[in-house]
Amino acid sequence: MIHVCLSLYDKTGRYSKFTGTTICSIFENTTSDVTVHILHDNTLTDDNRDKFIYLAGRYGQAVKFYNVKKLCAERLAEFIEFFPAVKYSHVSVGTMYRFLLPEIIAPEIKKLIYLDSDIIVNMDIKELWQIELDDKILAAVPEILSFKTIENMEKNFPLCKQGFIRCEDYFNSGVILINLDLLRKAKETIIDGLKFFEENPQPVGYPGQDIWNYCFSARSLKLPIKFNQFTYYARRDEESLAKKIYHYAGGSFGLGLGLDISDSFNRLWMNYFVKTPWFDADSIGRLYEGFLKVRGELEKSALKLSATVSGKTRAFVVAENKLNVLVENFSVRNDEEVFAIESTLPMQKLIDVMNASRGKKIFFILLPGFKFDKLTEAGFVRGEDFLDGYDFLTKDNELKKEAYSLVSKM
Repeated sequence: MIHVCLSLYDKTGRYSKFTGTTICSIFENTTSDVTVHILHDNTLTDDNRDKFIYLAGRYGQAVKFYNVKKLCAERLAEFIEFFPAVKYSHVSVGTMYRFLLPEIIAPEIKKLIYLDSDIIVNMDIKELWQIELDDKILAAVPEILSFKTIENMEKNFPLCKQGFIRCEDYFNSGVILINLDLLRKAKETIIDGLKFFEENPQPVGYPGQDIWNYCFSARSLKLPIKFNQFTYYARRDEESLAKKIYHYAGGSFGLGLGLDISDSFNRLWMNYFVKTPWFDADSIGRLYEGFLKVRGELEKSALKLSATVSGKTRAFVVAENKLNVLVENFSVRNDEEVFAIESTLPMQKLIDVMNASRGKKIFFILLPGFKFDKLTEAGFVRGEDFLDGYDFLTKDNELKKEAYSLVSKM
């Protein structure tokens, strides 16, 4: 029997579908018997609970539920008291539930795979399960396999920069194979880790992951990247789909690609989602309503833009390597100036050009990371003298920006 665990904190009732999609991907790709353990609280609705049960039953698998708030209320409160930053982080309190695994999961279960809910297991989970941990407390994929350099690691993970953890040892906690017997003996290590973060507050970013690493990075087995491949980097490197575990971290479903299922990673997630009981008439209706809302906002934006540029000539300031963006999204007339910049445009030069055309031209600026506050300080008014050109790209691009939001509301 393979044991897999996920944590669920679902204050809107709409997040369970992501957890369900992860679980469906496991069931679809294995012939092994699997028991899924779901750590949850009172935010799990009866309807979503029934859907998890139905999903497992359809594949002849098992699912168990553990209400952490009821089973370990005092212990959880103690954890959060040690590490209050989780209340303000983008990461939910659910990330703390897995620290209670030694007290929740039955002692006869010796090993367990923990997964985040933004995971697609596009391979047989048995391959991960069969890895021998020996004297290691866990196995996980090092972040450096994605971030590539020590410099990038130190930039993104303060514990590495401060020297508490070697960059080569810091792992991603979205996929972990855990030796539960050893973890049960390390409960005090977890408490020590929580106390450390209470005494040494870190920039809020990856609180649960930082704790796991502070406690266990030196006792972990390093896994190859196929067991936790970020879709962001797979797209960056133009990789083809493979038998891997894919991690859609940070809402990267559709990252820059919206609901375009010609993107293989979008299509992969959707292929599993549509096989879950969360893909129903209600979810399709909510998606449709979301599209209507986005379209309405786009129409309002177009009307506002029309009024803004009335009586003025457009001018464009664009990075030279982004001229294709200008061509694809704006019908530039012969009487409209285009300033193609090789690198950084001297701010004073732009201010001088804009001063010479004040009241006659409105500048669409398409420069990544441009400091618009400098123009405001120089007396120019956003919406009258200049606009962020990226706000007025094609409707398709605007819909792409809303992709994760639309899927979340389904």
